[in-house]
Amino acid sequence: MKCPNCGYTDSKVVDSRPTGDSSIRRRRECLKCKYRFTTYEFIEVGPNFVIKKNGTKEIFDRNKILTGLIKACYKRPVTNEQLENIVNDIESAIGNSMKHEIKSSDIGEMVMEKLKEIDDVSYVRFASVYRRFRDVDSFMKELSDLKDSKKVKDSK
Repeated sequence: MKCPNCGYTDSKVVDSRPTGDSSIRRRRECLKCKYRFTTYEFIEVGPNFVIKKNGTKEIFDRNKILTGLIKACYKRPVTNEQLENIVNDIESAIGNSMKHEIKSSDIGEMVMEKLKEIDDVSYVRFASVYRRFRDVDSFMKELSDLKDSKKVKDSK
């Protein structure tokens, strides 16, 4: 590590602490001029890939999730902050899974779980596109399941 004061290339670590965002803060001292400075080390993480239903792979794009959520929540009492939190939670879950590949169906299920907690109508809108209901019966079954899960949740 080059000293920002004199340019000398050798320093010693005086103090080392983890930060909240998976990086390490190091306090260093130049061995030549004794100048102290701080450096941060980050874990280099490769890109995450999404495996689509047809088997193709593409790089994970949080904007695709956000776009789907915006469409599902159109004219609903859901804030942009709530949508951002959903996307952040899903992105964190994918990153923390330590897998570099995830199925699009797994992402869809995560989105639906989050939406179910926030707004029923938005959940049904998203589910209707995601699950591709083929007839009224499959749509009604999803509504019935949602209603039953709400009853169980309310009785607790």
